[in-house]
Amino acid sequence: MPAPVPVRRIGIFGGAFDPPHVAHAALAQAAVQSLRLDELRVIPTGQAWHKTRALSPAQHRFAMAQLAFSTLPHVVVDSREIERSGPSYTVDTLREFRVHWPKAEFFLIIGEDQAHALTDWHAWQEILQLAIICVASREDLAGAKSKFHAPPAYESRFQWLQVPDMPVSATDIRNRVATHQSIASLVFEPVARYIDDHHLYQTI
Repeated sequence: MPAPVPVRRIGIFGGAFDPPHVAHAALAQAAVQSLRLDELRVIPTGQAWHKTRALSPAQHRFAMAQLAFSTLPHVVVDSREIERSGPSYTVDTLREFRVHWPKAEFFLIIGEDQAHALTDWHAWQEILQLAIICVASREDLAGAKSKFHAPPAYESRFQWLQVPDMPVSATDIRNRVATHQSIASLVFEPVARYIDDHHLYQTI
């Protein structure tokens, strides 16, 4: 009897990446290692239905994501959502992945704030059928756990992903650029150079 073919394990890590920063990269690396992923797809959001502010042009966010993630092992920057017209819905991406990799197992990486809002997402129950939801969790200095609790009927579809405690935010980075402060420790040097070369975030 031939040996069974291992099930391909594919992670999905979406976000605005406006800009991508060192904490995003640390989360990507933690996901690949902890979840034993064959591949992690980093997917910049196209039209973000849930954000109140306008995002930077998609081509800039995609280019920065390539600079931030493309050297990481097993990580692929995926342009499908910025190429898709209309709002970017996670369920549409997962449906496409299921068609392309019908026998794969999918792991959707989200932050705790996103986990709290998950039941407001478009077709959220179908998302739980298509992927395991991996909630990135940070322990504070006292070791306190996240207050997020999975919906009781779907607890088996959630798992925790421990990530380094790196208090970095894209909002802070944009504000620093706008006020001419250094971002050297917050983004990778090629990303900082791209921001400067293209005059991004000069005004907020």
